[in-house]
Amino acid sequence: MHRSEIISWLRETDPSRLESLWLSADQVRRAQVGDSVHLRGIINFSNWCIRRCTYCGINADNRVLRRYLMTSNEIVECTRTFRQWGLMTAVLQSGEDQRITTGWVTGLIARIRQETDLAVTLSLGERQEEELTKWRAAGAERYLLKIESSNRELYESMQPGRRNAWLSRMEVLKTLRALDYEVGTGIMIGIPGQTYEMLADDLLFIGDLEPDMIGIGPYIPHPATSLPAAPRARTDQVPNDQVTTLKTLALTRMICPEANIPATTALLTISQHEELEMGLACGANVIMPDRTPAEYRRLYDIYPSRIPFTTERLTELQNAIHRMGRTISTDSGRSVHYLKRNRNTPAVPAGVDR
Repeated sequence: MHRSEIISWLRETDPSRLESLWLSADQVRRAQVGDSVHLRGIINFSNWCIRRCTYCGINADNRVLRRYLMTSNEIVECTRTFRQWGLMTAVLQSGEDQRITTGWVTGLIARIRQETDLAVTLSLGERQEEELTKWRAAGAERYLLKIESSNRELYESMQPGRRNAWLSRMEVLKTLRALDYEVGTGIMIGIPGQTYEMLADDLLFIGDLEPDMIGIGPYIPHPATSLPAAPRARTDQVPNDQVTTLKTLALTRMICPEANIPATTALLTISQHEELEMGLACGANVIMPDRTPAEYRRLYDIYPSRIPFTTERLTELQNAIHRMGRTISTDSGRSVHYLKRNRNTPAVPAGVDR
C-alpha cells in the first residue's frame, strides 16, 4: 500500500467508503488468521517506573500516585482462573521497574508455566539482553514493546532527559527478534503534534519491521502528565478518536495480514458501546482483558477513566464473539507470522518448549 493511499484512507470521512475499508480488513483477517479470537489476560503487577514519559500517568514524575508491586504468589493466584474464562495467555505487564530482578521474573515465569501451563507474554519495558535471554529460556514466548511513534523527533519529545531514546527502543526490538520471541510493538493515535503523514509513515515503518503482534490505541491525555490534549485547531493534527483508531487498525491488518492485532482496552475508554466488537469487525483477532486485582487495578493509572473489565463484561464479550460468528480460541494463539518465519529456524534457546 502506497503512502498516498494510506493518507487518503486516514483522512476519509465518507461512511460508505469506511464500511468498505472495514469489510476489506475483515476479509483479510479471515483469510490470513481465521475466525478465532484469542483472549489474553493482563496482570499489571507493578506501577513503579523509572521513565518520565510525558503521556503516561505512572511515569516517575508523578509524585502523588501510590506505588505497588504485587507478590509472585498474588500474580500466580490471578492466573489460576484464566483457563475457565478462555484466557490462554498471561500477559505480565509493569512500568519499567528496577525493583523487578532478573531472578524474580525468571522464577515467576517458571511457576506460571508449571502450575497453569498458560503461555506467558512480558511487557516490562527496555531490559538488558542477558535478562531477556533468561526469561525466554524460562518459558516466556512473547514480548510487547511499543514504539508509540516511528518519528524519532516526536518520540523523543515525549522522553525528557533521554538521549537516543528512539534508537535504544529499536535495539531492544532487534534483540527480542534475535532471541526468538514473538515480538509485539505498536503506536498511539492522536499524539499532540502527530500529522497524518507521520501516522502513514508509522504504518509503513511497522510493515517494514514485520512484528508478530501490533497494538493500535488512541492517545488519552492524563491530568498528571505534561502532554496536553491534541490541538484540534490544526487541520493536519491526527484526532485521537474512535474512527481514526479503527481506520488505523484496519490499515494495519491490510499491511501486516498475518500479525496478531488486538482490539485494545483503550478503545473501550474512548467509546463505551460495542467498542471492542467494532475492533474485531475491523481486522482485530485478539482481546486482552485486564485481570489485575481490583485493589491494584485503579493504581495502574496509565490513562484516566479506564473502564474496568469485569467478569460480567467478559461474559458479554464472549457472547458477542459468538454472535459475530467468531470462535474463542482454545490454544495459546501463536502469531501466524511468527510460525511462518520460524518454520525453518532450528535454533531455540535452551530449555524453551516451543
